[in-house]
Amino acid sequence: MASVEKNMQHVGEDPFEMALRFTTRLNSMWMRTYAFAEFGNGVSVHYTCEIERSNAAQISIGNNVYFAPKVWLDVNGGAASEPKIIISDRCAIGRRSSISAKNRIVLEPDVLLAPAVLLMDHSGNSDILEDSGAEPGQIIIERNCWLGYNAAIVCNSGEIRLGRNSIVGANAVVTRSFPPFSILAGNPAKLIKTYDHETGTWVKVKKA
Repeated sequence: MASVEKNMQHVGEDPFEMALRFTTRLNSMWMRTYAFAEFGNGVSVHYTCEIERSNAAQISIGNNVYFAPKVWLDVNGGAASEPKIIISDRCAIGRRSSISAKNRIVLEPDVLLAPAVLLMDHSGNSDILEDSGAEPGQIIIERNCWLGYNAAIVCNSGEIRLGRNSIVGANAVVTRSFPPFSILAGNPAKLIKTYDHETGTWVKVKKA
């Protein structure tokens, strides 16, 4: 009975949509031929995503990670002893999102990115880094964080750490670290709410 119901769900389904899903499944299987630092089980990579084979060794992808259409994973600079992009278990990367790393960008488990999110650990201009002698930065997004539509985290140097269970509002630009259980908004992003564990509620942050 269960198998009949499952088959019935596909009756009248758009053949084009079915073909697109099949193409994404094939692409995900093909990605396994790349020499990733890690490529977990249950990974779905849409066929429009941009991940160069030459960069795969600098990228680690955990289990059950989802890449929506037109995601771009970009690795700059030479090879490193550890992966420059680490995407942990059960993360979901929204469509048209970009992750560009010269040093290190880490997404801990269960991080969700809405569409058009940008994560960049450098200025985007190699000449500026060379002239200033500065090293690219490091971005660590701790577990269970949610980044809203068109949000950006840009770290030209040092480290930006977004604490666990935090929320970044749409269009926010994060340029510094924030503690766990933060709600951020604005450009540059500011702390607007924190979670009160005693009351079990989100509390507005008083302006200084």
